[in-house]
Amino acid sequence: MTYADAGLFGRIGGRRLRLIVDTGSLLTWVSKDTLLGIGVAPGGRRRFRTIEGREVSRETGEAVLEVMGERATRIVVFGEAGDAEVLGADALEGLGLEVDPATKVLRKTEVFAAYAVAAR
Repeated sequence: MTYADAGLFGRIGGRRLRLIVDTGSLLTWVSKDTLLGIGVAPGGRRRFRTIEGREVSRETGEAVLEVMGERATRIVVFGEAGDAEVLGADALEGLGLEVDPATKVLRKTEVFAAYAVAAR
């Protein structure tokens, strides 16, 4: 498994966390108690399909994530008892990070994918 040491910041504070890097999870999941404790407010609810195929519903909000010196506001999921705390693909891309396929180590992205380039 690959792990990330992350800073997570809300309206009233911040926490340091060690998150599992999960490229199969779109969003980042952190315990509800941690998010509420730093002042992250729920702003909606989304449905998710687990690896076992179950559907679950969880609250979501916005928090500032910092990993390897990169910082960005991302959507986070309010994890409940039994949910893993993970750094998801959306956060990896937004922070400019990737998992090295050979070493499984988290690293900064050297080149970003571009979907549109202006014609000259």
